[in-house]
Amino acid sequence: MARNKRNDTPALLETWTLPPAATLGSSVRAKGILLEIRARLPSSVRKLLDISGRALTLAMPESARSEFRHASAIIAKSLEGIESLPVIPREIEDILTISTTERRRWLEDGRLPSAGTRTVKLRGRARQITFHVFEPRMVEDLLDRGVVEEWREEDAATAMENRRRAAYKAKLTRSLTKDSKATAASQDLTDDASAKLRGWEEFGRDGLLR
Repeated sequence: MARNKRNDTPALLETWTLPPAATLGSSVRAKGILLEIRARLPSSVRKLLDISGRALTLAMPESARSEFRHASAIIAKSLEGIESLPVIPREIEDILTISTTERRRWLEDGRLPSAGTRTVKLRGRARQITFHVFEPRMVEDLLDRGVVEEWREEDAATAMENRRRAAYKAKLTRSLTKDSKATAASQDLTDDASAKLRGWEEFGRDGLLR
């Protein structure tokens, strides 16, 4: 029993450091890369690959040397060009420190250009979800230029202008409604006066004023 326990102690260890261009300074992005690579490994090995900071680590017992070599080769291959792995929604929100509402708004108006869509199946469910992904170099450029604050200022100015226009429109509507009611009331008075005058003419025609 003791010998088997010692044999299962992780003795095979390999570490890969993710480049800054891959993680873009985001722990969420680093975790996303981990999940992406895990998905390419045999199911029995996936949980044996972990991450700490930007370092991916694969640890397996000495008795699994063959599986270790196979998994190590898959990981090394997967890391080739990892900087080009599309950025998914939760990652771009963390990288740029933006909200889901901002991401959706800026995607819709073109400030966040989409690099296409990706469809995944939810774990344990039959339903699939489709979402937009983003080109990592584009995201890096936005991060370097610090445009997010500029966009927020633009949005604030636009919101203020929209509120001003809405207030003016509401005021104009109230004014038109008031004028319409005043016109209607004036017309009623005119109609009443005309009716009274018509009665007066009949009164005079009948000779009652003579």
